Amino acid sequence: MSSIPSFPENTPHILVLGMGGTIAGLAPNPEENPLQYQAGQVAVDSLLSQVQSAIPQGIKLVSHQLANINSRNLMDSHLTEMGLAVREALADPLVKGLVITHGTDTIEETGLFLQATCGNLAQTCTKRVILTGAMLPSNAPGADGPQNLLDALRWASMAIENCPAGIYAVMDGRVCMAMDLAKRHATALNAPLQNSPSSPVGLINLSWLSGVKAVQAAWNADLPIPPVGEWPWVEVLTSHAGARPETVIQWLASNVQGFVIAGSGHGGFHDAWAAPLERAMAQGIALVRTTRTGAGATLANIPEVDAVGCRASGPLTAPRARIALQLALYAAKQTNLAGKPLTWQDFFARIADLPEIR
Repeated sequence: MSSIPSFPENTPHILVLGMGGTIAGLAPNPEENPLQYQAGQVAVDSLLSQVQSAIPQGIKLVSHQLANINSRNLMDSHLTEMGLAVREALADPLVKGLVITHGTDTIEETGLFLQATCGNLAQTCTKRVILTGAMLPSNAPGADGPQNLLDALRWASMAIENCPAGIYAVMDGRVCMAMDLAKRHATALNAPLQNSPSSPVGLINLSWLSGVKAVQAAWNADLPIPPVGEWPWVEVLTSHAGARPETVIQWLASNVQGFVIAGSGHGGFHDAWAAPLERAMAQGIALVRTTRTGAGATLANIPEVDAVGCRASGPLTAPRARIALQLALYAAKQTNLAGKPLTWQDFFARIADLPEIR
């Protein structure tokens, strides 16, 4: 670990975890082409040094580099390491809050993961975990990363009575629950917050806050974090015109444990997939339907009645549904309550059926 600036190790502080991403990226020719860059090049302590003069007085920081990657290369092992680090920090009385710098490409997977595995602990420990990132590399003119990082630090250290503890994301001057963050535009600076229910960082929107509190009240137990090497294998398959049964059939001889179907419209899939997906469910492969449209909930038994081994994703996008299904499958293998085993559908429902913030 490193500290910015140096101070005694037993001083209360905000912990900043670095995962890389565009916020830590460098462009060879930033003036001419800032969007041609390499992500994960700048260490998190250097990112903090760049904004040191603007950090509000009284905020003491400790930084730790968990990874420095392009987030498109995020692996299950990174999530395990991150989740364990967050849980350890939440339990540490010297850590008053956390900020995680992360690439935007897969930030929606990480937001869902942290809510599902650390959300209740954050509430219990009355601390905030803040995800943030950037759309421009660190050396680009007008880079958005420094302001996003400063906003995240302020939000992590805000007095707890102003807003509940929990897992949040801060980008482009706004804040939302991390599980609601998703990249919805390839280049726009507000891409991760497009269509996400949010509130300005400096002024809490009361209707948004009431929605947050409803979600927090419904989330009363965290799911276990799969150890490295024990994450269930789940694939996302996109239904499309001209879909062939072989797309599904080729997986049936593998060790895949679940499919997330990014379907058309209400989450329907091509008729050519009906028979092989029935075979998959008969083999015990879990099936979740979602929509490829990018907005709206996928509802149960619409447009057709769902098979016993299939459930709708609710508001979860395909990337989020994949993480939720992985965690649900793992949890179902670990947990018995009063001798009655819970199914993956039970655990998936805990995530997919949370109140929606509007």
